[in-house]
Amino acid sequence: MKIRQKFLIGFIILITSIILIAQYWAPILWSFLLIIPLFLMGIYDMTQSKHAIKRNFPVLGRMRYLLESIRPEIQQYFVETDTEGRPLNRIFRSLVYQRAKKENDTTPFGTQMNVYRSGYEWMDHSMYAKTLDKNYIEPKVTIGNKDCKQPYDCSLLNVSAMSFGSLSNNAVMALNKGAKMGGFAHNTGEGGLSPYHLKYEGDLIWQIGTGYFGCRNDDGTFNPKAYAEGAQKHQVKMIELKLSQGAKPGHGGILPAKKNTEEIAKIRHIKPFTDVHSPPAHAAFSNPKEMMEFIKELRDLSGGKPVGFKLCVGKKQEFKDICEEMIKSGIKPDFISVDGGEGGTGAAPVEFSNSMGMPLRDGLVFVHDTLVGYDLKKDIKLIASGKIISGFHMARAIALGADVCSSARAMMLAVGCIQALLCNNNNCPTGVATQDKSLVKGLVVEDKAERTKNYHEETVKSFLELVAACGLNSPDEITRDHINKRVGINKTMKFSELFPYVEAGNLLN
Repeated sequence: MKIRQKFLIGFIILITSIILIAQYWAPILWSFLLIIPLFLMGIYDMTQSKHAIKRNFPVLGRMRYLLESIRPEIQQYFVETDTEGRPLNRIFRSLVYQRAKKENDTTPFGTQMNVYRSGYEWMDHSMYAKTLDKNYIEPKVTIGNKDCKQPYDCSLLNVSAMSFGSLSNNAVMALNKGAKMGGFAHNTGEGGLSPYHLKYEGDLIWQIGTGYFGCRNDDGTFNPKAYAEGAQKHQVKMIELKLSQGAKPGHGGILPAKKNTEEIAKIRHIKPFTDVHSPPAHAAFSNPKEMMEFIKELRDLSGGKPVGFKLCVGKKQEFKDICEEMIKSGIKPDFISVDGGEGGTGAAPVEFSNSMGMPLRDGLVFVHDTLVGYDLKKDIKLIASGKIISGFHMARAIALGADVCSSARAMMLAVGCIQALLCNNNNCPTGVATQDKSLVKGLVVEDKAERTKNYHEETVKSFLELVAACGLNSPDEITRDHINKRVGINKTMKFSELFPYVEAGNLLN
């Protein structure tokens, strides 16, 4: 009883003391809320052993890591000029945003480009330029050779390969609904056919990668039955066999564990919440003969839809071997997608992204000229992918041999991407390249679908205006003679000089 009384008396004294101190020493007590945490933080910094800066400069050293974390934002918004930003500069980012919103996309006071630097490019206009009819109809390119039973009329500009998993469900739906509204194709990426690709019934190019996601057995090999089920869906217009991609050729895709949700794992037939690395090469074939046979199998199982393959050019002889097998077997793909080493992705090893794979212009010229040399180009259409942003980029790619173009990063910008460079850590602030539902909800499908359609419409229109300014009647009249490049302070060359045309069939002998 005495112990309880003493405890009670002590407790009352303590509470009374706190009340009296709080009444007369309130400012001092409030200062402890700031001082004590800083003191404890300093003690921790001095005793930890991972960071020398924090150990030598407690508390203050943390400013270095704070500033480093916001460096990309500082660089983008306050430091870089309109022409210096990477991967895409502010001029092109703004162009996409303006066209997506159907705002004024003209530029004042002349070009910001240094037209006398080596590398500057321009087109030759004509004194007899034509006027683009305000009621013009976008010309389409038919893809499908004699073995194709269901040819596809393809837009001049389409959505390049981006998977659900790399992109959020809302981003995928916005892109597909925009494709439906604008009459262009949407490449699924190698992540498989998801319900979000199919919901709005936009035209799809189903990409089959080395992981065979959506058409694989448990051991990761190709499953013909699952493939046929997906390929015969009416939304799927073409099938693309991915050999390599520009951002990490020879490496295979990467899906970080943070993005590999149960839903994505179910679609891909893999285990959830694990890092998913696609193999660098296909298990279904190991030489050109087997590859052509596999392409024939894909075409037959799809019901005769156009089948092609995508690659970033590596060893030139390997592509020539494929061409020779096309001639020998008589099996030819309906199209080939050429990606450049400058291609983008959500996650890639730095060495592969920076130093592996042929850039688009070089790769496109090589593939086109090799097909011409083997007299195969008449049966195979070419799709160019790699930093296609503006109408001039389309014109340049078509001059070098492409029939149509596709773009990934520009389409991402159209649905809200701000180039935050956080695609690989699931923290995309605009909800485009993340599976975090709290971030994804910010992306409104209906609004971004309209913007995707607008960007496509305005960019194709700009491209057709360039064609008209050259005095041409259609895009297929663009040649390498129409594009110029400065190669020195007082020297310019036409693309036809830099990349001379080859004679049809010259490699057959």
